[in-house]
Parts: sequence; C-alpha cells; structure tokens
Amino acid sequence: MAAKQPPPLMKKHSQTDLVSRLKTRKILGVGGEDDDGEVHRSKISQVLGNEIKFAVREPLGLRVWQLVSAVMFSGVAVMALAFPDQLFDAIFEEESVSSKTPIRLYGGALLSIALIMWNALYTAEKAIIRWSLLAEACYFAVQFLVTTVSLVESSRIATGAVLLLVSRALFILISIYYYYQVGRRPKKV
Repeated sequence: MAAKQPPPLMKKHSQTDLVSRLKTRKILGVGGEDDDGEVHRSKISQVLGNEIKFAVREPLGLRVWQLVSAVMFSGVAVMALAFPDQLFDAIFEEESVSSKTPIRLYGGALLSIALIMWNALYTAEKAIIRWSLLAEACYFAVQFLVTTVSLVESSRIATGAVLLLVSRALFILISIYYYYQVGRRPKKV
C-alpha cells in the first residue's frame, strides 16, 4: 500500500492579515492608551518607557546660570590658589594675612565645587542638576554667614565684603529658584 502524502501546509501571513495583527496587538496590550494617556507602539516601549517622559524640562536660563556658576567658581578658585593675598585684600580691604595656607585650601575646595558645577552643566539628569544647585546654595549660605560674622567681629564695613554679601544673597535666591523649578513636576498637556 502506498503512503498517502499530507496536504501542503498553508502558511498564514499574519503580517498582511489586518485582523490577526490587531488581535495580536490587543493580546500584547499595545496600541491602546495606558493610564498616563500614552500610546505605545510596541511592548518594548511599553515596558521600557518613553525617554521623552523622563527628559527634564529645563527652566529658562538654567544652563546659563550653570555656566556662570562654573566660571565664577573656577575663577575664584584659581585666584585663591595663585594670588591669595590679592583675593583677601579685595574682599576685606586689609593688609596681607599672616598665612596663605587657609586661602589656598579655600581655593582647592572651590576648585572641587567648580568641577561638580562643570559636570552638572553637561548632564541631563534631574537629580544631578538639583544636587549641584543645592550644593551651590549651601555654599553661598555658609559664605554669607561666615562673611557676616567676620564683619561683625571686626566692626569694620568693607565695601568689597558688603558687595560680596549682596551678591551671595542674590546667588542663594537664584540657586534655590532653579532648584525648585527643576524639581517641579511637569504639567500634563
């Protein structure tokens, strides 16, 4: 007896079968809106998320402020490291200090903060930007308090020190403003 051949297999082209594609997408849970109102085109984008959702909506002028801060920290750091006497004289309008070491250590600390500011300038991560702004605001607040106490103790009002106090108060306000603006949740459109 001869063996009977099975009929040739019929291939279903699900790529061209619209109903089949729609059923598959419905089973996978893609193509429809999710809880946030987003429409995912694939299961991968649904699982991994949309990178646009995580992008920081930067407040106007944030990157300019970060650049100004990084340049300012770097400039004062180099001046404190290279010319400690001139930096002290410019702020407190006094003769030279007895030791240059504390001013140079101050320059080294400022250089470290400047490196953080330069790195924060080139990142898009919200947490890093916020932490750098918070560190900057804390530094300015401490400098404001230390300069105020030094002026009260010496009972002399130096023009450079008063200008430093006013600028530091302004810098604190700007840094805190951007800190809160970066931390705000974006409004849904």
